[in-house]
Amino acid sequence: MPGLVNSLLIAAVIGVVIARQLRPRRVDGGRWWLIPGVLIVLAVRGGGLIDPHHREVAAVLLTAELLVGAVLGVVWASTARIWTESDGSVWSRGTRATITVWVLGIAFRIGLYAIAAADGVHQDSDSILLAVAVTLLIRSGTLLHRAQALRPSYRSVS
Repeated sequence: MPGLVNSLLIAAVIGVVIARQLRPRRVDGGRWWLIPGVLIVLAVRGGGLIDPHHREVAAVLLTAELLVGAVLGVVWASTARIWTESDGSVWSRGTRATITVWVLGIAFRIGLYAIAAADGVHQDSDSILLAVAVTLLIRSGTLLHRAQALRPSYRSVS
């Protein structure tokens, strides 16, 4: 995909995700992996993950980007307030700390892009798309894991 389209897609996904996380949402097992999966396919299909002229440095920077995304996903999920309603459903809502995590994550990514630019490494928006997908995937999995700890291990008879 062209860089501008990827950039707009990334901005839209981040905006929608942050807006949704600041409202109470039911946590369910559903298809939590679907959107991150689609984003991963789009990023890999784009073919711009590694700069062919600086393979080693580009691979290190991509790895760092993915590690930042993974850590961001775990920390983001841990900042969410999570509770059980009287019907047994589990809900979550992001907090101010959630916004702080996003701001710090963006700052780290800007730093990585500055390092890349200083070394002359071209980084395509596909790497951001992949890192956002990893963040969403890990965040959702971690949140589901937290939610399962709140659900009773038994069923009540109604």
